Amino acid sequence: MLWSGWGDPGRAAPLPEQVVGLLHDMLGVRPAERPPVALADIEVRDTRLSAGDLTALAKIVGDRNVRADTETRVRHTRGKSTPDLLRIRAGDTADAPDAVVLPGTHEEVLRVLRACAGRRVAVVPFGGGTSVVGGLAPAGVDAFIALDLRRMDALVSVDEVTRTAVLQPGLRAPGAEALLAERGYTLGHFPQSYEWASIGGFAAARSSGQASAGYGRFDDMVVGLTVATPEGPLELGRAPKSAAGPDLRQLVLGSEGAFGVITSVTVRIHPVPEAREYEGWRFASFDEGAAALRRLAQDGPMPAVLRLSDETETMVGLADPTAIGAPSGARPLDGGGRGLEDGGSSAGCLAVLGFEGTRARVAERRAQAADALRAAGGEPLGTGPGEKWEHGRFNAPYLRDSLLDAGAFVETLETAAFWADVPALYQGVRAALIGALSGAGTPPLVMCHISHVYPSGASLYFTVVSAQGKDPVGHWEVAKRAANEAIIDAGGTISHHHGVGTDHRDWYAREIGPLGAAVLRAVKDRVDPAGILNPGVLVPPAAGE
Repeated sequence: MLWSGWGDPGRAAPLPEQVVGLLHDMLGVRPAERPPVALADIEVRDTRLSAGDLTALAKIVGDRNVRADTETRVRHTRGKSTPDLLRIRAGDTADAPDAVVLPGTHEEVLRVLRACAGRRVAVVPFGGGTSVVGGLAPAGVDAFIALDLRRMDALVSVDEVTRTAVLQPGLRAPGAEALLAERGYTLGHFPQSYEWASIGGFAAARSSGQASAGYGRFDDMVVGLTVATPEGPLELGRAPKSAAGPDLRQLVLGSEGAFGVITSVTVRIHPVPEAREYEGWRFASFDEGAAALRRLAQDGPMPAVLRLSDETETMVGLADPTAIGAPSGARPLDGGGRGLEDGGSSAGCLAVLGFEGTRARVAERRAQAADALRAAGGEPLGTGPGEKWEHGRFNAPYLRDSLLDAGAFVETLETAAFWADVPALYQGVRAALIGALSGAGTPPLVMCHISHVYPSGASLYFTVVSAQGKDPVGHWEVAKRAANEAIIDAGGTISHHHGVGTDHRDWYAREIGPLGAAVLRAVKDRVDPAGILNPGVLVPPAAGE
């Protein structure tokens, strides 16, 4: 992973001059005053761990698996949100771990946690490092380690009768898919972070993949968990479902390392589909398209992938298919405003649908969906837009980095609500972002798409592009607070799939209420009495703390 950006450094590419000029003319984007600091010039503070601390950890995992060199610590500093990247590019390593520890087994994780609890050293679990909500930057700690789980990267077993697999937490998603594909299976879980995120991270953050309409969210896939805590292990999941009290699996899923370290995950798997087909549809407006998606979600047939871009995101994509946040299935326009590929109308909103399964089943569901979408006012655009989206769906983070290099500010946020609340949520968040950033002197372009749908509601995913201004991190903090307030006011959840971290914690506390926050603190006090597990993340502090 690129230390100062996203993913494979070899895939980074500068923006075309035409796009740079357009950003300048539209949003006032100018080159950054200073280039990013070079990795060789980055400095970190001296480790706050004692020689005794380091020796104790090395006795558990081995000398070479305790690392305190500068580069390793820099590469484990924060996550991959835009503020995270801007800080590290400026040389800010205030949140660097004091050491990186790489356990190889569940027992080693348990022993590391016990040692750290006894020594009051905080522990931040680290999978792919893809958090965008401050999940890797603990608050109020004297010293902390990043517990990098990359050595725990095996497919432990496959049960073909039950159609489940046991995976270790450090296994990255592409590796998991490759290992399962050798047996003829897939998870069907493809979030935008897919290329770098880990299995443990998916579970800890309640990840939701782009094919969630067909396969479910990751927390829907999990049937069993093994968890290490400073107080001992948890083995959760004796059957698919149970009436034996509250399901403690749900307590761990989404806990972001605050209640323990996930050391194995048992998940449902599916046969690799015989066919995958993607297509595009046009709707006259976002409201019309949202109504059509609701129709499919509630009455069927439900595709595996079901997305809808608003007018702004659709038009940005039509003007430039590589644009940040664009649906990637958009087509360049001719002078008459018509798509060059099929001559269809280009105004309105683009929906992308994906169907997976046997060829016969895919054909049947496509035909049924087409009847429903035409009845809802949709215009078919053929397979081109869907196939382009499918081929480019993991590229947006790379483009975000190129835009940062050009002097633009780019960030995303997401939420979800019941269908009846979606229109007010959409309008409220857009208005909050535009108002806050315009007030700071960096008027933005705000795009949105429905990324995940359910019978009772949907998620909204916003992409914001503006000039960086003199204080881009400060400007964004104001805008993000305004957006968070708009989400709460409109009845939305503070996060649908990015998680809580430190960025959303205060609004999460308002969402669950004082008693709900007290319940979380009680759980943490029992499994982590020393408070070493990802301090400040997820769990709201008590009044006065």
